[in-house]
Amino acid sequence: MTTSTGTAARPTAITAVLVRLKLALLRNGLRQSAGRRAAYIASVAVSLLVAALQLIGLVALRGNEHAGTVCVLLTGVLALGWAVMPLFFPSGDETLDPTRLVMLPLRPRPLVRALLVASLVGIGPLFTLCLALGAAIALAHGAAAAVTGVLAVALTLLICVALARSVAAANIRLLTSRKGRDLAVLSGLVVAIGAQVVNFGAQRLGSSGLDTLAPAAHVVRWIPPAAALGAVDSVSEGAYARGAAQLVLSVAALLALLALWQRSLTRLMTTPDGSTLAAAEPDKGASRTAGALGGLLPAGRTGTVMERSLRYAWRDPKTKAAWVTSLAVGLIVPVFNALQGTGSVYFGCFAAGMLGILMYNQFGQDTSAFWMVATTISTPRDAYVELRGRALALLLVTLPYATLVTVLTTALLGDWPALAEVLGLSLALLGAMLAAGAWSSVRFPYSIPQEGYKNVAPGQAGLAWISLFGGMVAAALLCAPVLALTIWLHASGAGSWSWLLLPLGAAYGAAVTELGLRLAAPRLAGRLPEILTAVSRG
Repeated sequence: MTTSTGTAARPTAITAVLVRLKLALLRNGLRQSAGRRAAYIASVAVSLLVAALQLIGLVALRGNEHAGTVCVLLTGVLALGWAVMPLFFPSGDETLDPTRLVMLPLRPRPLVRALLVASLVGIGPLFTLCLALGAAIALAHGAAAAVTGVLAVALTLLICVALARSVAAANIRLLTSRKGRDLAVLSGLVVAIGAQVVNFGAQRLGSSGLDTLAPAAHVVRWIPPAAALGAVDSVSEGAYARGAAQLVLSVAALLALLALWQRSLTRLMTTPDGSTLAAAEPDKGASRTAGALGGLLPAGRTGTVMERSLRYAWRDPKTKAAWVTSLAVGLIVPVFNALQGTGSVYFGCFAAGMLGILMYNQFGQDTSAFWMVATTISTPRDAYVELRGRALALLLVTLPYATLVTVLTTALLGDWPALAEVLGLSLALLGAMLAAGAWSSVRFPYSIPQEGYKNVAPGQAGLAWISLFGGMVAAALLCAPVLALTIWLHASGAGSWSWLLLPLGAAYGAAVTELGLRLAAPRLAGRLPEILTAVSRG
């Protein structure tokens, strides 16, 4: 009797321990700094406000003919967010990594139950509960639908949590490796594209109405966890068989996710981690690529600097994040505005502006390793070649990409006569930003921490603001002559000569870049110790 009681109590004890562990991790994290506490409290307040407004808004839909469509699609989008969250934000929750518990004497089945309960503690589950509860209230009409709604709310919450955990457990080896950290770089791209898609969809809905979403809702209502809330709508309409089928489908999905989660935990606890061995193997494909690239670059120090910069862009997570964000936003903003009919051909210059920002704080990405660069610079000529190599590495990608974005934006808007003019402005802007970026990198360098998500070392935020925004103002002033010429051509009625802006803009961009590099080079040669101190703080 005693043995059976102790054995039965063990899973409950594990659950209580993991819940307390989750709370302890949260509490200890908040004790690290006042800034982290303030950020967490602010995020909680905003999340609770959005959740409350969402709950009120869904309840207000009760009786509306589109309530089922809205509730089902919102639940589907929420479930998609739970599925991708562990892939792009693997360090957002320390308990997502089950390998931390491998050395403990725990079996997968009770561990799954305990982790599932512990996963219900947090802002995300509370937000999901508010959405599911509001949707159930909006859709439930009658006693049978109300009972179905209670089951639907519980199933929606459990499926979302189990979905995130099963995805994390199945990919934890990847997420904790170097490739996984590189995958997290794409989070900025996902957020940027998602925001534009939401904006685009909202405008389309505003013009065509919610009826256009009905076909998608008919499909999504059979996909768990949206199927659980679809069951509430079905029971409210008197379609009890269809509602029961949707509930059974949701339960089956939950059981399948738990089984997948348990299988992944079993594999993690019984299989040795060979990721370090795989990481130690030479990457022959990368070596071949590097060799081919080196053959295309100029000889001497210029080619060496270019290759080093391109390797940073490919291998360093922070540098890769900056490149991915600039490439994505530089394309998304002009293209999506053109698709919405609110854009202008001049938005094509946005790509050059976003990529030109990468020239700022060139030495911050080197961190303390900048000392190796500093030992190779003894004259202003060496400094000039170093800066020129970094600018050419940036131009190797920026020139074709900015041209492609400009041509694509012009094609979407159908304003081909303005292509030469916009492309000339884009090249002039790029040259101005390269010149200002070279000067700013030398005058206002700051360190980029290698760990965490911060891009500025503590105490250097002022330097970063001066470097970025001061440099952007300087670039705008440098680009002013070409902009003034453009305005004069259109104001004087000489728009037919605007094609001259392409060669003039290209020549002006090249000249101002060369001038900026030559002015910054002597200052770089004279400030090597100060720059090394500034970039070594991270």
